[in-house]
Amino acid sequence: MSVLGKLRNFVWGPADTQYIVNDLTSLSVPVSNADCRNCADPCDQGVSKCCLVIISTGKYDWDSEITDTKGTLAAHLLHVNDTLGAAKKGPKQNGRKSRGIFEQSDAQRLSILNGSHNTICDDPTKETVIVFPDFKIVAQVPRSQEGAEHFWDDSLDPSYGRAGVPQEKSELKSWVLPYSCVIMLCSHKRRDKRCHITAPILAETFTQYLEKEGWEVHTQLEDVSHTTPLEMTEAGKSQEEKEESFIAHLKTLPDEHKVLIVRTSHFGGHKFAGNCIHTPSGSSIWYGRVTPHEVESIVKNTIINGKVLPTILRGGLNLSRPGCSSVYDW
Repeated sequence: MSVLGKLRNFVWGPADTQYIVNDLTSLSVPVSNADCRNCADPCDQGVSKCCLVIISTGKYDWDSEITDTKGTLAAHLLHVNDTLGAAKKGPKQNGRKSRGIFEQSDAQRLSILNGSHNTICDDPTKETVIVFPDFKIVAQVPRSQEGAEHFWDDSLDPSYGRAGVPQEKSELKSWVLPYSCVIMLCSHKRRDKRCHITAPILAETFTQYLEKEGWEVHTQLEDVSHTTPLEMTEAGKSQEEKEESFIAHLKTLPDEHKVLIVRTSHFGGHKFAGNCIHTPSGSSIWYGRVTPHEVESIVKNTIINGKVLPTILRGGLNLSRPGCSSVYDW
């Protein structure tokens, strides 16, 4: 290989990943040219277009198919979404997209995950659910068919924005996630041992590098139940006013320098273990084949500086930021 070729690979990664950089840049996705150990090409399988929910279980492993486990919120929610979700699914969006890169308006399905976080509710039969890309917590969700219906109506119905339904219609409580970002790591042993083995190692490594940078790391949800929920703070406002207020809150979160690490059930592509979804407020970045060697680069370039690392990218949501230098910019 020529000196020029070696230099090019050092700066941009292997030749067959250059098209990824060009494609993302053309879509106004803030990217970093930093070295992330340059995996050969983990981007050959994109993420699904979806809204994603993570249900509190306090566990690190679950039945192989979590929605088949009777009596769980995951099972109830799947049934509800198959009926209510199918009835309100919007028209498919057109327009050019890079492989695996979507906008929130493209979402065509619901992805249901279990998480390692505990419920913040006093009643242990009521779950606390994290909702993406809305970047919020929804608490007091009963573990029942009726509870799943209320949750879908209040928090997932596409007729409403991030702030959810008006207070007089809501039976649940919700808050903006009090973090600069959330890191999701698949640890589902009964689906694939690779993710179960890599998740705790990656969680420890992320914690070490984040704390080294002065960031606060949580592995359990901060208890926000003592603060005023969105249903009350946004009472009396129009949907447009509530959306503006919600986004204004999201814009302040990067300055918190606080991260939540959650281990979850299967979210696709075990052959890309370790799988890592990084969710700054309003966006989602899915990295594959992450080892402890990539973590420092992810922390410095993506979590701190808001830049996407193309050569380990599997997909993302709301990453296009025309005129912006970071996914934290709006």
